[in-house]
Amino acid sequence: MQTKLSPEFQGTEAGTQAEEILRKCVHCGFCLATCPTYQLLGDELDSPRGRIYLVKQVLEGRTPTRATQEHLDRCLTCRNCETTCPAGVDYGRLIDIGRAIVEERVERPLAQRAVRWLLKEGLTSPLFEPALKLGAVMRPLMPEAIRAKLPPPPARTAPGAAAPGWPARVHARRVLLLAGCVQPGLRPNINPATARVLDAAGVQCIVPPAAGCCGALRAHLADPAGALDDMRRNIDAWWPYLQPGADGPPPYAIVMNASGCGVTVKEYAHHLANDAAYAEKARRVSELTRDVAEVVGELAPSLRPRLAPVATRLAVHLPCTLQHGQRLPDILDQTLRALGFDPISPATDDHLCCGSAGTYSVLQPELALRLRDRKLTSLRALGIPVIVSANIGCIQHLQTGTDLPVRHWIELLDEALAAGAGADAGADA
Repeated sequence: MQTKLSPEFQGTEAGTQAEEILRKCVHCGFCLATCPTYQLLGDELDSPRGRIYLVKQVLEGRTPTRATQEHLDRCLTCRNCETTCPAGVDYGRLIDIGRAIVEERVERPLAQRAVRWLLKEGLTSPLFEPALKLGAVMRPLMPEAIRAKLPPPPARTAPGAAAPGWPARVHARRVLLLAGCVQPGLRPNINPATARVLDAAGVQCIVPPAAGCCGALRAHLADPAGALDDMRRNIDAWWPYLQPGADGPPPYAIVMNASGCGVTVKEYAHHLANDAAYAEKARRVSELTRDVAEVVGELAPSLRPRLAPVATRLAVHLPCTLQHGQRLPDILDQTLRALGFDPISPATDDHLCCGSAGTYSVLQPELALRLRDRKLTSLRALGIPVIVSANIGCIQHLQTGTDLPVRHWIELLDEALAAGAGADAGADA
């Protein structure tokens, strides 16, 4: 697509990147068929092709309006269009550039500014988890819309049984694990379950306490400077562990058990490519970052003999960030099958977004709920009593629309390992 940048964008990092991306687009329209918002709304300006054209107009000097902003806001950044695009257009990067430019030029209503500020600061705050606990106490008094966003009450431990905790064993093989910003509060069992599964395969999980939000939240809320600060903070937290030291060899991977964080951290090298102080470190971090399904898939031969017989059929929701962002559409299926499970995905719309998309379900609730309900209809049709996914946002969003349990697949694996260990102990007694 021929583009003539306005003088204010010529020679800038954002302008140069955007122009390179725009030149790849041939306006073929293949992306329309796989865009969730276009399918719902039927408006080309709510399609990738339409939004590309809006960003192009702004870069060429046209003054953006609230309507421009709203069309960009309605994008889920699911990146399904990238998987479809025959020209390899980096749409996700372009939409982030466009949103940031429009955010500077179009003033939002006060209520929107307040909500977006609360999301950026509240979800990434150390006070998020205590606030959730207070919300749990006040849950019966809250409106249904708010109650739905709160995590379910924790499962009760059987009388006399100790709640499973973080493994204490030390192993020569080690990985770093990103705890995440909202996951420990919303689903506190996912990180310990990940550590226990890897421990069973002889791998130790280390969680550097200074690491926090991966940066995706601020990036998608049109705060690129804040996102880069989050990325630099995480690199600083991880970097000492990646150096040879007296306490053992450096970790061989940085593990992500939230696919939304995984796609962002894998792209640190891109985001910080022009930062002289961090470019090389970011490249190293991106190289080491792997989704937990990638790591567990390699460890499956040592884990599978330890699993107790379980109900193996699982209804699988594959997050956009895993299949389109990380381009790993088969990794979860392959890993679960290697462990002896029988994962089954919907046949019709497995590639489409569930509507979670980070903060999208809060900022665009009507569209998000329509997408959620369509996804749940497909998952329920499988007739399987448990749904598994690989991303905290998707898990939480889907759970608000169904009584079926929606869980991280690593938790079910952890439970099968625990049951297998219990069976072995009983046999030895």
